Amino acid sequence: MPRSPATRTVPPSIALLAVAGGQLVAAPRDAPERVRRKRPASANPYLRLLATPGARAFTAGNLIARLPMGMLSVSAVIMIAGSRGSYALAGAVTATGLAATAVVAPFTARLVDRCGQARIAVPATALAVLGSLALVLCVHHDAPAWTLFVAYAATATTPNTGGMSRARWAHLHRGDPAALHTANSFEQAADELCFMLGPVLAAVLCGALFPEAGTLVGAFLLMTGVLVFAAQRATEPPPTPRTHTAVSPLRTPGMPALLAVFLATGAVFGALEVVSIAHAGGAILALQAAGSCAAGLLYGSLRPARNVHRRLLLCLTAMTALMSLPLLATTSTASLPVLALCLLLAGAATAPTMVTGMTLVQRATPAGQLNEGMTLSVTALLGGVAAGAATGGWLVEHAGTVSGYAAPMAAAALALVVAAAGTSLRRPGVSSGSAR
Repeated sequence: MPRSPATRTVPPSIALLAVAGGQLVAAPRDAPERVRRKRPASANPYLRLLATPGARAFTAGNLIARLPMGMLSVSAVIMIAGSRGSYALAGAVTATGLAATAVVAPFTARLVDRCGQARIAVPATALAVLGSLALVLCVHHDAPAWTLFVAYAATATTPNTGGMSRARWAHLHRGDPAALHTANSFEQAADELCFMLGPVLAAVLCGALFPEAGTLVGAFLLMTGVLVFAAQRATEPPPTPRTHTAVSPLRTPGMPALLAVFLATGAVFGALEVVSIAHAGGAILALQAAGSCAAGLLYGSLRPARNVHRRLLLCLTAMTALMSLPLLATTSTASLPVLALCLLLAGAATAPTMVTGMTLVQRATPAGQLNEGMTLSVTALLGGVAAGAATGGWLVEHAGTVSGYAAPMAAAALALVVAAAGTSLRRPGVSSGSAR
């Protein structure tokens, strides 16, 4: 007897209709569980971070653009010193570029916040690349010394690619402190990696090919990386036109103290770099960067403490203690392997300190001014690097390299004191367990 339509079964091969994502779709009857089953999330926080739609594309472009940050200044010194026979001139030219960057970078970041990353970053990078190419031509054709200063100062329009990347993470993961902590740790590790590989790549290119090779390759990578980064419009934060009531991030509560901490932290880096180069050569600095990179990645995989201010104090305390190791090593022994180990350990506290400091800057800065706020912190850091390098150089010349290692330890202690004073002066309405 034939079955009625009401009791007739549906063959397994015939598709059923189901609703998914607000749309009517066909699903095989024999595998309904496969349709509904979700892929389990990765336990690795960095894999989860890079699984964010569009994240890998803008990260790749940003890393390409960030690598020249560790190349261009070293390439300029090698190129100018080799052509003119004067490290003093090469140092003065690069110092002028650093000073110009400190003045121009906040205005570039402000335009990025107002008009959008792609609209500002691409022409700003093009101007900086033209400045690098002009420097190459001036050196190659033996132009007057003043032209070197003008050409290198034009590179100050280079946008803060690291800040733009952090702003994208903050936009994509707003309201998720754990993801932002991992993102900041990833970005700091990327900074350390680029500043570790950049000088080596620059030295190899300038030595193996020709003196201008490092600058030319760095300019090409910078322009290429920014173009790839800017093309990822889906992850770009929306521009925030400045209103009459908007104030500079410098005026937000807690920001001046944070910038002072970044200034002192930059002095740690600048002094350590100069003293270590004078004592054992530049290659040993790669160990400090390697220790910082590894510590940054480990720090990002841990669950962050809720009180970020207290976390910053702990990181600065650890950095002050670890920065005493190179001084102890050089005063007690002349062994380079011992010093190398101490520099590796000393670097372990720098990335967590920078990650925590950047987290506080992000929380203190209004959402529509993130690029400007983070660029101000980078500018303070660069100013500290210049001051620390000058102080370390003076100590090396007048007291020796062993005594010079007291400079980074003292700068770290100063950063700790400034952070402690800033924490004690916080507004009474902010509790220790709040989002700050």
